[in-house]
Amino acid sequence: MTPTTLILRYGVFAVIATLVNLGGQRMVLALGETPLLYATAVITGTGLGLVVKYVLDKRWIFADASTGLRAHSRKFSLYTAMGLITTAIFWATETVFWWLWQTHSAREIGAVLGLAVGYVVKYQLDKRFVFTTTGSA
Repeated sequence: MTPTTLILRYGVFAVIATLVNLGGQRMVLALGETPLLYATAVITGTGLGLVVKYVLDKRWIFADASTGLRAHSRKFSLYTAMGLITTAIFWATETVFWWLWQTHSAREIGAVLGLAVGYVVKYQLDKRFVFTTTGSA
């Protein structure tokens, strides 16, 4: 895969996962805006985005053809662990924007910025630690 194809594909997948994440958050926040619902929304969106991004990255970014519960469990666990660092970036940025401006638009701008930075870091971590024995880019 060429570097340009990799960047474009990874960018499109990041946008897809971001939209899934924010869509999940909006569904929960439609129920109300309490602190508990906010936390539930962030966790729900993050989980949905994580699963979608893993499936796309595994196949289309890192060309990982491994199958079976054992292989998926190991890789998804590592993928999730690498995501803890980048999730902290995302959550902190989103939350700071929410605290500062108290609007959903600001919260979502913070989420998009945090996710963008997080995805750049995550690619490097995944390439180095998760998808190490595949045809990764």
